Amino acid sequence: MPFTYRALFIDVSSGSSRIEEFSAPEVLGPIDLGVKLHLERYESWRHPVFSERNVVVIGKGVFAGGKLFGAHRLIAVFRSPETRGLHVSALGGAAYKFMRSGIDAIVIEGRSEKPAVLLIEGDEEGRVSVRIEHIEPDELEKIYGGYQGKVGVYALTKYLADKYWDFVSRNNARILAIGPAALKTIGGAIFSIDIDVRRRDLAYGAEDSASRGGGGSVLYQAHGVAAIIIGGRFEPMKRNPRLGDLNLVNEISRKALGKNYVQAMVGATVKYRYDESMGTGGTFGVNYPHYKDLVPIFAYDMMYMPKELRMKLHEMIMEHFWKPFNEEVFVRAKSWYTCGEPCPVACKKVWRGKKVDYEPFNGLGPMIGVFKLDKAAELVDLVDALGLDAIELGHVISWLMEAVWKGLLKPEELGLDKKPFFDPKNYRVEYSDTNAEIARRLIEGLVRKDNEILRLIAEKGLRVAAKELDKRFEDRVKKLGIRFEDLVVYAAFGDEGYMTPNYYWTPGMVAPLFILGRYWTNYSPTFMEPEDFAKSAVGRALKEYLVDNAGICRFHRRWAEKMLPLLYKEMWGVDVDLDAHAREMYRRIAEYDRRAGAEPRFWESMKARDVVVSIASEIKSAEWVERFSKDPWGAAREWWDRFYAKVKEILGS
Repeated sequence: MPFTYRALFIDVSSGSSRIEEFSAPEVLGPIDLGVKLHLERYESWRHPVFSERNVVVIGKGVFAGGKLFGAHRLIAVFRSPETRGLHVSALGGAAYKFMRSGIDAIVIEGRSEKPAVLLIEGDEEGRVSVRIEHIEPDELEKIYGGYQGKVGVYALTKYLADKYWDFVSRNNARILAIGPAALKTIGGAIFSIDIDVRRRDLAYGAEDSASRGGGGSVLYQAHGVAAIIIGGRFEPMKRNPRLGDLNLVNEISRKALGKNYVQAMVGATVKYRYDESMGTGGTFGVNYPHYKDLVPIFAYDMMYMPKELRMKLHEMIMEHFWKPFNEEVFVRAKSWYTCGEPCPVACKKVWRGKKVDYEPFNGLGPMIGVFKLDKAAELVDLVDALGLDAIELGHVISWLMEAVWKGLLKPEELGLDKKPFFDPKNYRVEYSDTNAEIARRLIEGLVRKDNEILRLIAEKGLRVAAKELDKRFEDRVKKLGIRFEDLVVYAAFGDEGYMTPNYYWTPGMVAPLFILGRYWTNYSPTFMEPEDFAKSAVGRALKEYLVDNAGICRFHRRWAEKMLPLLYKEMWGVDVDLDAHAREMYRRIAEYDRRAGAEPRFWESMKARDVVVSIASEIKSAEWVERFSKDPWGAAREWWDRFYAKVKEILGS
């Protein structure tokens, strides 16, 4: 079967659509397509971030619909309003229904004057029809405010499922939607919760979002698209029967891994399903007992705490945060779900109706001084309903809390009537209630833009806001000797772009790389010479790119990375050096960012610097500890420069 990557282009200005096909090896998946279109055809780097030239590419990998588990991830590519460079975000499971449309990707062009809903349907022969409906802006706000007991993006999804039920049920369709945050901030996510067609309701537990980078904000503010409903009746194996050949899959697995596929897959995904040695599973269940006191808490202030205090706080987290989850999810209820595709890993661990993952719950839990699981769950549910990125919000809220606690801001300047409790030395679990209530008010205030400071953050992002607040409160900054940016961890890009890290204490999350805020790096809590770290980080980034570009869930990466070359060759007849292909695509992403003025910049934040300085001390890298102690900024600059020089050497630029 000849390889083609089939993309549906939809101009929401005119309502027209067309299909274009791309060939290998130029385009092997959605990231390749996104990079090609942004860099070559649309040159979106020349235009404002919310220009209609900033097309949103949403696509699947070419192995969806076959016998591979975890191969139904949707990937979104867009220019990020946060980094100002090209960004890649992922959403689990949705390609399982997306693939029935008969296309591999959609490309959103143009701009709709009213909030648009795209209905995309593929028939049995792969013919595709597109219909564009509109919602009045006032009606959209009303829906977000409440529909059949649901709010925000949940309400919009339910409303659309009801209104277009014939379409949804006929095509077993999946809905991609944005929440209120996409209308009013730069950090809006693309959210999707599966529809249970039999119950005609939302399938709680099977929800996910492409949150990092602000793709939902681009979808709405650049194109006016509020939702996409996509499905159909096309069978992917009709296009390529080899996708369904289990004998072929096993043959490839034995060549690459020395065992049959299911055996290899089960062994490679233990952490995400259930690890008998730890008595838990999933990212939330495993990370706390595994990383222990290395988990970022209190706005990354654990970097400055003695080991004894960190362990004391870790024990509190295990008792009040982790234990209630583990007892209910793994002992009593055993409520495990998938992201919407059939998959034996069932990585979605659901506690009292809420999907629990490490990153969002840590961001809106211990990161902001909330050690009660139920309180964090309420905050995560609020953030999901608003259509925000919980990882980003954890940084923003903890930053504001610490700024108030240390006196850079007054509570009333943020619309608060009390201070949070942000003193780890004297922390008690009971303080979770106060901190959670303050967080709720700040989160809602950001989307409503309740005051000048929250409006600034919502519209301009954390980095620009920090610098503006330095000027606005210059006297306090001088008096306390602390800048606003010194209280938050972020990697800087160009003059205004930034990305906050995932919750790992590692240089890899703030190092000068492209596509940060994902796992395209070495994120282990370690330290090494900058050239060695750069080599390992870029190597990991290229592997993660290949898995994303194939539309495969990274929880399956341990088998996928080894099988991918043979999968492309034996299933699609594409014999390509994937490592060289990945390096070239990563180089093109770097080239795009250079043209967009969004190259990595040296750390501006003291905390970003100290992520590197402190982990060197933690693992006792004697030479660098001494150098950092003598000249923290100078030594950090040398480490950063040498790291980035190695990255450019690897990419050949």
